[in-house]
Amino acid sequence: MNPPKRLCSTENAEAPTGGQEEESRVSIVMPMYNASCWLDECLQAILHQDFTGIMELSVFDDASTDDSRTVVEGWRERLEARGISVLISGHNSAQPRGVGYAKNKAVSQSCGQYLCFQDADDVMCPQRVRLQYEASALHPNSLIGCKVRRLPEGSTERYTRWINTITQDQLITQVYTSHGPTVVMPTWFCSRHWYLKVGPFDEGGKGVPEDLLFFYQSLRQGGGVARVDRCLLVYRYHEKATTHSVTEETIWKLRVDFLQERVLNQWESCTIWNAGKQGRKLYRSLSPTNQKKVKAFCDVDENKIQKGFYTYEESKQRPKPKIPVLHYKDASAPFIICVKLDMTEGVLEGNLSSLQLKEGTDYYHFN
Repeated sequence: MNPPKRLCSTENAEAPTGGQEEESRVSIVMPMYNASCWLDECLQAILHQDFTGIMELSVFDDASTDDSRTVVEGWRERLEARGISVLISGHNSAQPRGVGYAKNKAVSQSCGQYLCFQDADDVMCPQRVRLQYEASALHPNSLIGCKVRRLPEGSTERYTRWINTITQDQLITQVYTSHGPTVVMPTWFCSRHWYLKVGPFDEGGKGVPEDLLFFYQSLRQGGGVARVDRCLLVYRYHEKATTHSVTEETIWKLRVDFLQERVLNQWESCTIWNAGKQGRKLYRSLSPTNQKKVKAFCDVDENKIQKGFYTYEESKQRPKPKIPVLHYKDASAPFIICVKLDMTEGVLEGNLSSLQLKEGTDYYHFN
């Protein structure tokens, strides 16, 4: 077995130098909080990676109250015998500092030129590091994801289907939907250079969507998004997941702001596709300038269409704005689609297709 090669000291962690071997070093970045029951399966999978470059595992324990750190220490000898050096640190404060803080700490103590983010409750497939490293080397200014298998099977079925089936173009055009990042955080792989340019992660703690904030910032910096079209991660769903601590309203506001910044501020006018609750909520959430750009709502519901218009009752304007409600065939592009994807048995998708519209030019999905 190969002895572990220590990548570098933490003092020069941000800028290691060297030849080709140096450049192929990968740090597996693992924040950890009370993950004891999943760690054996997670670490076994790291041990069985088929990547032939140099790897290290960098773990930061965010004040676990179980025996998580002891479990990782118990794997040190096996991992190091495989040539994977192990870094473990953490803190013992009364409360965890949050996922963003733990990720930043795990990155800062690591030294690889590439970062493979791994949640302690997930399981990577044997090819993950190798295939994502190859993709990241070709796209050093991108976040690289992969397809996933959800566990338990059938949980979050629509979300999982979306993760695995959106196209390369949709990785960019569908960044405004309620699903969040188009490559999901537990699958992220990127160059250290890109993390340092975009990051660090927000350290606001519980209730802060640090992954969405980082994802949007990466796009603002001109970063790409790519996916290895292989299932490389078993992505576990459970009630203890930190995702559940983020409110829908927090996510909504971030999405609306990003949609305005990237799309609506550049458009002269638009139509909101959905005259119902979600469409009206989007309209009310827009800035006054962008509200004026909404020339109509459109729908397929005859009851909504027959009403003729939507009155913005909460407006301070006089007279109060009245926005026409049209049948979608009578409305004009560009559209913001506020109808949930994969929920209408193909009707929405068929209607969009019938108008021969191009996603990312003539319309964007918001729900």
